[in-house]
Amino acid sequence: MIEISPRFFRHSPSLLARTAFFVILSLLLMALDSRFRYLGGVREIFSVIVYPLQKLAHVPVSMYDAASELFQHSEIAEENAHLKQQHLVDKGQLLRLRALEAENNQLRKLLNATQRIKNKAMVAEILHVPHDPFNRKVLLDKGSMSGIEAGQAVVDDIGVVGQVTRNYPLASEVTLLTDRDHSVPVQVVRNGLRSIISGTGREGVLELRYMAINTDIQEGDALVTSGIDGVYPPGLPVAVVSQIDRNPNYIFARITCTPASGVNQNQQLLILSTPAPRAGTPAEATKMKSRQEARRQ
Repeated sequence: MIEISPRFFRHSPSLLARTAFFVILSLLLMALDSRFRYLGGVREIFSVIVYPLQKLAHVPVSMYDAASELFQHSEIAEENAHLKQQHLVDKGQLLRLRALEAENNQLRKLLNATQRIKNKAMVAEILHVPHDPFNRKVLLDKGSMSGIEAGQAVVDDIGVVGQVTRNYPLASEVTLLTDRDHSVPVQVVRNGLRSIISGTGREGVLELRYMAINTDIQEGDALVTSGIDGVYPPGLPVAVVSQIDRNPNYIFARITCTPASGVNQNQQLLILSTPAPRAGTPAEATKMKSRQEARRQ
């Protein structure tokens, strides 16, 4: 049985004719749209219809971009964590280097101080600083096994810090200038006036006691050791006069001083050897008196 196609399909235009028709139609539509703007609404309708298809076609690209961005974020986060860790390590090393630099500078200053002081000196490191506000003492890492004895003076690169008051085999206790039970014979550099400076128990505060209100002393006067006690070598900086209260209702002036040095700025200190007693010094007089008593017995 032979199937007969409709007449319309058997006599359809040729491919060339159809192509020419659609080209002419397209040119005509383009000319009309350019001239009269007739197809603006049509384009909007087609854009709305085609938009879901465009979004659907763009899904693979979006998924690829999202995956790439996720991997990049992961790599950046990992690199950021590594850089933070390395920064902490570098910061710790920098702090250690700064601490070593500060320690080297302090040791260099102490070395220069030993060259200025005629007494032999030994470098000691501060082991412990009590937090008791009424206890102005520190513990050093040198003791009797290192030749340290009670009574030796302790200084830094600036001036007097205190005195060894108790020693142990591997450590020694130093009473600071600011301790209320500690006193040092001093001399005013400007006029040579001698006196005794005492601690107050407060950090950074010393006092010159029993000085008359008409005493020739001024704010800013530098005080150094007089050397008459046989413990501290003469000429070591001790303090600076910071305030003078001359109240006529009292016999003595109230003179407040600021220590020239202190343990807050130091990690290492110098322990000076005890100087040999000279004739006429209290130490020599004590020895002579002991010898005379021994002879009498």
